[in-house]
Amino acid sequence: MGKTLYLECYSGISGDMTVAALLDLGADRSVLDRVLKSLKVSGFETKISRVVKSGIDACDFDVVLDKEHENHDHDMEYLHGHHHEGRECNHAHGTGTAQDHHHHEHRGIKEITYIIEHSAMTENAKKIALRIFEILAEAESKAHNVPVDQVHFHEVGAVDSIVDIVSVAVCLDNLDVTEVIVPVLCEGRGTVRCQHGILPIPVPAVANIVSANHLHLKMTEVEGELVTPTGAAIVAAVKTKDKLPETFEIQKIGIGAGKRQYECPGILRAMIISQSAEIDEEKAQTEEFKNAEIGNNPKAENQETKDTIIKMETNIDDCSGEVLGFVMERLMKAGARDVHYVPVFMKKNRPAWVLNVICKEEDMETLQNIIFEETTTIGIRYSIMERTILPRETRTLPTPWGEVQVKVCTLNGKEQLYPEYESVAQLSREKEIPFTEIYRYIVLANKDKE
Repeated sequence: MGKTLYLECYSGISGDMTVAALLDLGADRSVLDRVLKSLKVSGFETKISRVVKSGIDACDFDVVLDKEHENHDHDMEYLHGHHHEGRECNHAHGTGTAQDHHHHEHRGIKEITYIIEHSAMTENAKKIALRIFEILAEAESKAHNVPVDQVHFHEVGAVDSIVDIVSVAVCLDNLDVTEVIVPVLCEGRGTVRCQHGILPIPVPAVANIVSANHLHLKMTEVEGELVTPTGAAIVAAVKTKDKLPETFEIQKIGIGAGKRQYECPGILRAMIISQSAEIDEEKAQTEEFKNAEIGNNPKAENQETKDTIIKMETNIDDCSGEVLGFVMERLMKAGARDVHYVPVFMKKNRPAWVLNVICKEEDMETLQNIIFEETTTIGIRYSIMERTILPRETRTLPTPWGEVQVKVCTLNGKEQLYPEYESVAQLSREKEIPFTEIYRYIVLANKDKE
Protein backbone atom coordinates (compact mmCIF):
# COMPACT_ATOMS: atom_id res chain seq x y z
CA MET A 1 0.00 0.00 0.00
CA GLY A 2 1.41 3.41 -1.00
CA LYS A 3 2.50 6.17 1.36
CA THR A 4 1.14 9.69 1.81
CA LEU A 5 3.67 12.52 1.52
CA TYR A 6 3.10 16.01 2.91
CA LEU A 7 5.34 18.79 1.51
CA GLU A 8 5.56 21.86 3.73
CA CYS A 9 6.61 24.63 1.33
CA TYR A 10 6.78 27.60 3.72
CA SER A 11 10.26 28.43 2.41
CA GLY A 12 9.28 27.69 -1.18
CA ILE A 13 10.46 24.69 -3.17
CA SER A 14 13.15 23.86 -5.71
CA GLY A 15 14.42 20.71 -7.36
CA ASP A 16 17.46 20.14 -5.16
CA MET A 17 15.50 20.89 -1.97
CA THR A 18 12.96 18.21 -2.94
CA VAL A 19 15.60 15.58 -3.70
CA ALA A 20 17.36 16.28 -0.40
CA ALA A 21 14.12 16.03 1.61
CA LEU A 22 13.21 12.71 -0.04
CA LEU A 23 16.68 11.29 0.58
CA ASP A 24 16.37 12.39 4.21
CA LEU A 25 13.08 10.48 4.36
CA GLY A 26 14.94 7.31 3.48
CA ALA A 27 14.97 7.02 -0.31
CA ASP A 28 17.63 4.48 -1.30
CA ARG A 29 20.80 6.29 -2.39
CA SER A 30 22.18 3.22 -4.16
CA VAL A 31 19.07 3.02 -6.34
CA LEU A 32 19.42 6.72 -7.19
CA ASP A 33 23.14 6.37 -7.98
CA ARG A 34 22.44 3.46 -10.32
CA VAL A 35 19.85 5.46 -12.25
CA LEU A 36 22.01 8.59 -12.48
CA LYS A 37 24.91 6.53 -13.84
CA SER A 38 22.60 5.17 -16.55
CA LEU A 39 21.66 8.64 -17.86
CA LYS A 40 23.03 9.54 -21.26
CA VAL A 41 24.29 12.80 -19.77
CA SER A 42 27.86 13.67 -18.84
CA GLY A 43 29.71 16.37 -16.96
CA PHE A 44 28.31 16.01 -13.45
CA GLU A 45 28.66 14.26 -10.14
CA THR A 46 26.38 14.40 -7.10
CA LYS A 47 27.26 15.24 -3.53
CA ILE A 48 25.04 14.45 -0.54
CA SER A 49 25.92 16.00 2.81
CA ARG A 50 24.51 17.44 6.04
CA VAL A 51 24.23 21.21 6.52
CA VAL A 52 22.70 23.55 9.09
CA LYS A 53 20.06 26.03 7.89
CA SER A 54 18.74 28.52 10.46
CA GLY A 55 19.94 26.18 13.20
CA ILE A 56 18.16 23.15 11.69
CA ASP A 57 20.04 20.06 10.55
CA ALA A 58 19.18 19.28 6.93
CA CYS A 59 20.21 17.11 4.02
CA ASP A 60 21.88 18.85 1.09
CA PHE A 61 21.83 17.48 -2.45
CA ASP A 62 24.24 19.13 -4.84
CA VAL A 63 24.96 18.48 -8.50
CA VAL A 64 28.57 19.43 -9.15
CA LEU A 65 29.18 20.32 -12.80
CA ASP A 66 32.47 20.30 -14.67
CA LYS A 67 33.68 23.57 -16.23
CA GLU A 68 32.22 22.70 -19.64
CA HIS A 69 28.69 22.36 -18.29
CA GLU A 70 28.59 25.26 -15.82
CA ASN A 71 25.94 27.82 -16.75
CA HIS A 72 28.21 30.85 -17.01
CA ASP A 73 25.90 32.57 -19.48
CA HIS A 74 23.12 32.72 -16.89
CA ASP A 75 23.23 35.62 -14.45
CA MET A 76 20.55 34.47 -12.02
CA GLU A 77 23.11 34.90 -9.22
CA TYR A 78 22.26 38.61 -9.18
CA LEU A 79 18.95 38.68 -7.38
CA HIS A 80 17.50 42.15 -6.70
CA GLY A 81 21.01 43.63 -6.91
CA HIS A 82 22.65 41.35 -4.35
CA HIS A 83 24.99 38.42 -4.94
CA HIS A 84 23.85 35.04 -3.61
CA GLU A 85 26.06 31.99 -3.65
CA GLY A 86 24.84 28.56 -4.73
CA ARG A 87 24.01 26.50 -7.74
CA GLU A 88 20.28 27.18 -7.52
CA CYS A 89 20.94 30.84 -8.26
CA ASN A 90 22.52 29.96 -11.58
CA HIS A 91 19.27 28.64 -12.99
CA ALA A 92 17.84 30.79 -15.73
CA HIS A 93 14.15 31.09 -16.48
CA GLY A 94 14.25 31.59 -20.21
CA THR A 95 14.24 29.64 -23.39
CA GLY A 96 16.06 30.18 -26.62
CA THR A 97 17.05 28.68 -29.90
CA ALA A 98 19.92 26.36 -30.59
CA GLN A 99 21.79 29.34 -32.03
CA ASP A 100 21.70 31.27 -28.77
CA HIS A 101 24.80 30.61 -26.67
CA HIS A 102 25.77 27.85 -29.07
CA HIS A 103 28.68 26.74 -26.87
CA HIS A 104 26.16 25.17 -24.43
CA GLU A 105 23.86 22.20 -24.91
CA HIS A 106 20.23 23.17 -25.49
CA ARG A 107 17.85 20.25 -25.14
CA GLY A 108 14.24 20.13 -26.22
CA ILE A 109 11.49 17.90 -24.89
CA LYS A 110 12.32 15.20 -27.46
CA GLU A 111 15.95 14.99 -26.37
CA ILE A 112 14.99 14.92 -22.69
CA THR A 113 12.37 12.22 -23.32
CA TYR A 114 15.02 10.10 -25.04
CA ILE A 115 17.37 10.48 -22.05
CA ILE A 116 14.65 9.39 -19.61
CA GLU A 117 13.30 6.54 -21.71
CA HIS A 118 16.81 5.05 -22.11
CA SER A 119 17.65 5.20 -18.41
CA ALA A 120 17.44 2.53 -15.70
CA MET A 121 14.37 4.16 -14.12
CA THR A 122 11.24 2.16 -13.39
CA GLU A 123 8.24 2.83 -15.61
CA ASN A 124 6.52 4.71 -12.80
CA ALA A 125 9.57 6.92 -12.19
CA LYS A 126 9.84 7.64 -15.93
CA LYS A 127 6.20 8.67 -15.98
CA ILE A 128 6.71 11.10 -13.09
CA ALA A 129 9.85 12.65 -14.61
CA LEU A 130 8.29 13.06 -18.05
CA ARG A 131 5.21 14.69 -16.53
CA ILE A 132 7.38 17.24 -14.71
CA PHE A 133 9.21 18.10 -17.93
CA GLU A 134 5.94 18.34 -19.88
CA ILE A 135 4.59 20.86 -17.36
CA LEU A 136 7.77 22.91 -17.61
CA ALA A 137 7.68 22.80 -21.41
CA GLU A 138 4.06 23.97 -21.50
CA ALA A 139 4.84 26.84 -19.11
CA GLU A 140 7.88 27.99 -21.11
CA SER A 141 5.95 27.61 -24.36
CA LYS A 142 3.25 29.94 -23.10
CA ALA A 143 5.74 32.41 -21.63
CA HIS A 144 7.64 32.79 -24.92
CA ASN A 145 4.82 32.07 -27.38
CA VAL A 146 6.55 29.19 -29.15
CA PRO A 147 5.29 25.63 -29.81
CA VAL A 148 6.15 23.12 -27.11
CA ASP A 149 8.26 21.01 -29.46
CA GLN A 150 10.34 24.07 -30.33
CA VAL A 151 11.16 25.02 -26.76
CA HIS A 152 14.88 24.70 -26.06
CA PHE A 153 15.44 24.81 -22.35
CA HIS A 154 18.15 26.73 -20.60
CA GLU A 155 17.06 25.82 -17.08
CA VAL A 156 15.37 22.45 -17.55
CA GLY A 157 17.76 21.44 -20.31
CA ALA A 158 20.76 22.11 -18.09
CA VAL A 159 22.45 19.01 -16.74
CA ASP A 160 21.83 19.90 -13.09
CA SER A 161 18.09 20.32 -13.62
CA ILE A 162 17.80 17.04 -15.51
CA VAL A 163 19.53 15.35 -12.58
CA ASP A 164 17.25 17.09 -10.06
CA ILE A 165 14.04 16.08 -11.81
CA VAL A 166 15.12 12.51 -12.49
CA SER A 167 16.23 12.19 -8.85
CA VAL A 168 12.87 13.44 -7.53
CA ALA A 169 11.03 10.88 -9.67
CA VAL A 170 13.32 8.03 -8.60
CA CYS A 171 13.04 8.90 -4.90
CA LEU A 172 9.24 9.22 -4.98
CA ASP A 173 8.99 5.86 -6.69
CA ASN A 174 11.48 4.25 -4.31
CA LEU A 175 9.57 5.53 -1.26
CA ASP A 176 6.31 4.16 -2.77
CA VAL A 177 4.60 7.55 -2.51
CA THR A 178 1.13 7.45 -4.05
CA GLU A 179 -0.51 10.47 -2.39
CA VAL A 180 1.09 13.92 -2.15
CA ILE A 181 -0.46 16.74 -0.12
CA VAL A 182 0.68 20.32 -0.81
CA PRO A 183 -1.62 22.94 0.75
CA VAL A 184 0.25 26.05 -0.43
CA LEU A 185 3.41 27.33 -2.10
CA CYS A 186 4.94 30.31 -0.30
CA GLU A 187 6.64 32.71 -2.71
CA GLY A 188 8.80 35.77 -2.17
CA ARG A 189 8.47 39.23 -3.70
CA GLY A 190 10.48 41.63 -5.80
CA THR A 191 12.35 40.89 -9.01
CA VAL A 192 15.06 38.61 -10.39
CA ARG A 193 17.59 39.34 -13.08
CA CYS A 194 17.97 36.72 -15.80
CA GLN A 195 19.27 36.65 -19.36
CA HIS A 196 16.07 38.28 -20.62
CA GLY A 197 16.37 41.15 -18.15
CA ILE A 198 14.63 41.87 -14.87
CA LEU A 199 11.52 39.78 -14.21
CA PRO A 200 8.89 40.09 -11.47
CA ILE A 201 8.40 37.34 -8.90
CA PRO A 202 6.81 34.89 -9.46
CA VAL A 203 8.65 34.55 -12.76
CA PRO A 204 6.50 33.81 -15.85
CA ALA A 205 7.15 30.06 -15.86
CA VAL A 206 6.15 29.70 -12.21
CA ALA A 207 3.06 31.88 -12.69
CA ASN A 208 2.01 29.81 -15.71
CA ILE A 209 2.44 26.52 -13.84
CA VAL A 210 0.48 27.79 -10.84
CA SER A 211 -2.34 29.03 -13.07
CA ALA A 212 -2.57 25.99 -15.34
CA ASN A 213 -2.49 23.45 -12.51
CA HIS A 214 -4.68 25.23 -9.93
CA LEU A 215 -1.93 25.45 -7.29
CA HIS A 216 -2.37 27.66 -4.23
CA LEU A 217 0.21 30.45 -4.04
CA LYS A 218 0.88 32.68 -1.01
CA MET A 219 2.97 35.81 -1.44
CA THR A 220 5.22 36.56 1.55
CA GLU A 221 7.37 39.52 2.60
CA VAL A 222 10.60 37.63 1.88
CA GLU A 223 12.60 39.45 -0.79
CA GLY A 224 13.63 36.97 -3.46
CA GLU A 225 12.45 33.96 -5.44
CA LEU A 226 11.37 31.05 -3.20
CA VAL A 227 9.60 28.90 -5.80
CA THR A 228 11.63 27.88 -8.85
CA PRO A 229 10.01 26.66 -12.08
CA THR A 230 11.35 23.17 -11.38
CA GLY A 231 9.89 23.21 -7.87
CA ALA A 232 6.50 24.40 -9.09
CA ALA A 233 6.46 21.76 -11.84
CA ILE A 234 7.26 19.01 -9.34
CA VAL A 235 4.28 20.00 -7.20
CA ALA A 236 1.99 20.31 -10.22
CA ALA A 237 3.00 16.84 -11.45
CA VAL A 238 2.68 14.88 -8.21
CA LYS A 239 0.18 16.70 -5.96
CA THR A 240 -3.02 14.74 -5.36
CA LYS A 241 -4.56 16.80 -2.55
CA ASP A 242 -4.22 20.28 -1.06
CA LYS A 243 -5.81 19.61 2.32
CA LEU A 244 -4.33 17.75 5.26
CA PRO A 245 -6.52 15.39 7.33
CA GLU A 246 -7.93 17.05 10.44
CA THR A 247 -5.62 14.89 12.53
CA PHE A 248 -2.75 12.70 11.43
CA GLU A 249 0.35 10.91 12.64
CA ILE A 250 3.84 11.77 11.39
CA GLN A 251 5.70 8.57 10.60
CA LYS A 252 8.92 10.12 9.32
CA ILE A 253 10.39 13.57 8.60
CA GLY A 254 12.89 14.65 5.96
CA ILE A 255 14.52 18.08 5.75
CA GLY A 256 15.95 19.32 2.46
CA ALA A 257 18.24 22.35 2.32
CA GLY A 258 18.04 25.11 -0.26
CA LYS A 259 21.10 26.93 -1.59
CA ARG A 260 19.93 30.53 -1.25
CA GLN A 261 20.16 32.62 1.89
CA TYR A 262 16.91 34.42 2.68
CA GLU A 263 15.08 35.67 5.74
CA CYS A 264 13.12 32.41 5.91
CA PRO A 265 14.79 29.13 7.00
CA GLY A 266 15.44 27.96 3.43
CA ILE A 267 14.36 24.36 3.99
CA LEU A 268 11.73 22.03 2.59
CA ARG A 269 10.17 19.76 5.20
CA ALA A 270 8.69 16.50 3.88
CA MET A 271 6.67 14.15 6.05
CA ILE A 272 5.29 10.66 5.58
CA ILE A 273 1.94 10.81 7.37
CA SER A 274 -1.00 8.56 8.15
CA GLN A 275 -4.41 9.03 9.70
CA SER A 276 -4.25 9.26 13.46
CA ALA A 277 -5.27 6.45 15.76
CA GLU A 278 -8.39 8.41 16.72
CA ILE A 279 -9.54 8.51 13.13
CA ASP A 280 -8.77 4.81 12.72
CA GLU A 281 -10.77 4.04 15.85
CA GLU A 282 -13.66 6.13 14.58
CA LYS A 283 -13.51 4.25 11.27
CA ALA A 284 -13.41 0.91 13.08
CA GLN A 285 -16.49 1.85 15.08
CA THR A 286 -18.26 2.80 11.85
CA GLU A 287 -17.33 -0.54 10.27
CA GLU A 288 -18.47 -2.34 13.40
CA PHE A 289 -21.80 -0.54 13.16
CA LYS A 290 -22.17 -1.45 9.49
CA ASN A 291 -21.02 -5.05 9.60
CA ALA A 292 -22.12 -6.46 12.94
CA GLU A 293 -24.98 -8.94 12.95
CA ILE A 294 -28.10 -6.80 13.12
CA GLY A 295 -29.92 -9.06 15.54
CA ASN A 296 -27.07 -8.92 18.07
CA ASN A 297 -26.22 -5.24 17.70
CA PRO A 298 -28.46 -2.89 19.68
CA LYS A 299 -26.69 0.13 18.19
CA ALA A 300 -27.78 -0.87 14.72
CA GLU A 301 -31.33 -1.98 15.44
CA ASN A 302 -33.93 0.41 14.03
CA GLN A 303 -31.42 3.22 13.51
CA GLU A 304 -30.39 5.24 10.49
CA THR A 305 -27.10 7.06 10.26
CA LYS A 306 -26.46 10.48 8.74
CA ASP A 307 -23.42 11.80 6.97
CA THR A 308 -22.41 14.56 4.57
CA ILE A 309 -21.51 14.16 0.91
CA ILE A 310 -20.52 16.45 -1.93
CA LYS A 311 -22.42 16.62 -5.21
CA MET A 312 -20.44 17.98 -8.16
CA GLU A 313 -21.99 18.64 -11.55
CA THR A 314 -21.08 20.22 -14.86
CA ASN A 315 -22.64 20.60 -18.31
CA ILE A 316 -20.75 19.10 -21.25
CA ASP A 317 -21.78 19.57 -24.88
CA ASP A 318 -18.60 18.86 -26.84
CA CYS A 319 -17.20 15.51 -25.64
CA SER A 320 -17.55 12.16 -27.37
CA GLY A 321 -19.25 9.17 -25.79
CA GLU A 322 -15.90 7.37 -25.59
CA VAL A 323 -14.43 10.22 -23.53
CA LEU A 324 -17.42 10.36 -21.18
CA GLY A 325 -17.25 6.61 -20.60
CA PHE A 326 -13.55 6.83 -19.78
CA VAL A 327 -14.16 9.75 -17.41
CA MET A 328 -16.73 7.73 -15.49
CA GLU A 329 -14.26 4.85 -15.16
CA ARG A 330 -11.49 7.14 -13.83
CA LEU A 331 -13.81 8.88 -11.38
CA MET A 332 -15.08 5.61 -9.89
CA LYS A 333 -11.54 4.27 -9.49
CA ALA A 334 -10.47 7.52 -7.81
CA GLY A 335 -13.08 7.27 -5.06
CA ALA A 336 -16.37 8.63 -6.41
CA ARG A 337 -19.37 7.08 -4.66
CA ASP A 338 -21.55 7.47 -7.75
CA VAL A 339 -21.22 8.90 -11.27
CA HIS A 340 -24.04 9.38 -13.75
CA TYR A 341 -24.98 11.44 -16.82
CA VAL A 342 -28.31 13.15 -17.50
CA PRO A 343 -29.17 14.15 -21.10
CA VAL A 344 -30.19 17.81 -21.49
CA PHE A 345 -30.62 20.49 -24.15
CA MET A 346 -28.45 23.56 -23.66
CA LYS A 347 -28.41 26.99 -25.30
CA LYS A 348 -28.75 27.02 -29.09
CA ASN A 349 -30.63 23.71 -28.74
CA ARG A 350 -27.41 21.74 -28.33
CA PRO A 351 -27.87 18.21 -26.96
CA ALA A 352 -25.55 17.78 -24.00
CA TRP A 353 -24.92 15.87 -20.78
CA VAL A 354 -24.94 16.89 -17.14
CA LEU A 355 -22.18 14.98 -15.35
CA ASN A 356 -23.08 14.29 -11.71
CA VAL A 357 -20.51 13.02 -9.22
CA ILE A 358 -21.24 12.05 -5.61
CA CYS A 359 -18.19 11.93 -3.34
CA LYS A 360 -16.76 12.53 0.10
CA GLU A 361 -15.21 15.93 0.79
CA GLU A 362 -11.67 14.54 1.06
CA ASP A 363 -11.91 13.12 -2.49
CA MET A 364 -13.38 16.25 -4.05
CA GLU A 365 -10.15 17.85 -5.27
CA THR A 366 -8.83 14.66 -6.88
CA LEU A 367 -12.12 14.05 -8.72
CA GLN A 368 -12.41 17.70 -9.73
CA ASN A 369 -8.94 17.58 -11.31
CA ILE A 370 -9.90 14.45 -13.27
CA ILE A 371 -12.96 16.22 -14.69
CA PHE A 372 -10.89 19.24 -15.75
CA GLU A 373 -8.15 17.03 -17.23
CA GLU A 374 -10.38 14.67 -19.18
CA THR A 375 -13.31 16.83 -20.35
CA THR A 376 -13.78 20.18 -22.05
CA THR A 377 -15.61 21.79 -19.14
CA ILE A 378 -14.26 25.01 -17.65
CA GLY A 379 -16.43 25.11 -14.54
CA ILE A 380 -17.81 22.70 -11.95
CA ARG A 381 -20.68 23.38 -9.55
CA TYR A 382 -20.83 21.69 -6.18
CA SER A 383 -23.12 21.52 -3.20
CA ILE A 384 -22.86 20.00 0.27
CA MET A 385 -25.66 17.54 1.00
CA GLU A 386 -26.76 15.53 4.01
CA ARG A 387 -28.02 12.01 3.55
CA THR A 388 -29.56 9.26 5.66
CA ILE A 389 -28.07 5.78 5.43
CA LEU A 390 -29.75 2.59 6.56
CA PRO A 391 -27.75 0.18 8.75
CA ARG A 392 -26.17 -2.41 6.48
CA GLU A 393 -23.93 -5.44 6.42
CA THR A 394 -22.41 -7.74 3.83
CA ARG A 395 -23.15 -11.47 4.02
CA THR A 396 -22.13 -14.53 2.05
CA LEU A 397 -25.05 -16.81 1.13
CA PRO A 398 -25.06 -20.30 -0.41
CA THR A 399 -26.77 -21.06 -3.72
CA PRO A 400 -26.97 -24.33 -5.75
CA TRP A 401 -24.13 -22.94 -7.92
CA GLY A 402 -21.85 -21.52 -5.23
CA GLU A 403 -21.59 -18.72 -2.70
CA VAL A 404 -22.51 -15.11 -3.46
CA GLN A 405 -22.24 -11.86 -1.54
CA VAL A 406 -25.32 -9.84 -0.67
CA LYS A 407 -25.92 -6.51 1.02
CA VAL A 408 -28.48 -6.57 3.82
CA CYS A 409 -30.15 -3.33 4.97
CA THR A 410 -32.41 -3.06 8.00
CA LEU A 411 -35.30 -0.70 8.74
CA ASN A 412 -37.57 -1.07 11.77
CA GLY A 413 -36.24 -4.55 12.41
CA LYS A 414 -37.03 -5.78 8.88
CA GLU A 415 -34.26 -6.88 6.56
CA GLN A 416 -34.05 -6.16 2.84
CA LEU A 417 -31.56 -8.14 0.77
CA TYR A 418 -29.70 -6.88 -2.31
CA PRO A 419 -27.44 -9.29 -4.24
CA GLU A 420 -24.07 -7.77 -5.15
CA TYR A 421 -23.84 -7.43 -8.93
CA GLU A 422 -20.18 -8.43 -9.37
CA SER A 423 -20.57 -11.50 -7.18
CA VAL A 424 -23.66 -12.69 -9.10
CA ALA A 425 -22.06 -11.86 -12.46
CA GLN A 426 -18.90 -13.83 -11.64
CA LEU A 427 -20.92 -16.88 -10.64
CA SER A 428 -23.02 -16.53 -13.80
CA ARG A 429 -19.90 -16.55 -15.98
CA GLU A 430 -18.27 -19.45 -14.17
CA LYS A 431 -21.32 -21.74 -14.16
CA GLU A 432 -22.89 -20.44 -17.40
CA ILE A 433 -26.18 -19.87 -15.59
CA PRO A 434 -28.31 -16.83 -16.56
CA PHE A 435 -27.71 -13.84 -14.29
CA THR A 436 -31.45 -13.34 -13.71
CA GLU A 437 -31.89 -16.95 -12.60
CA ILE A 438 -29.24 -16.64 -9.88
CA TYR A 439 -30.51 -13.22 -8.80
CA ARG A 440 -34.12 -14.40 -8.62
CA TYR A 441 -33.13 -17.48 -6.60
CA ILE A 442 -31.35 -15.36 -3.98
CA VAL A 443 -34.28 -12.96 -3.57
CA LEU A 444 -36.92 -15.71 -3.39
CA ALA A 445 -34.82 -17.79 -0.96
CA ASN A 446 -34.57 -14.80 1.32
CA LYS A 447 -38.33 -14.15 1.21
CA ASP A 448 -38.99 -17.75 2.24
CA LYS A 449 -37.05 -17.10 5.47
CA GLU A 450 -39.15 -14.06 6.43
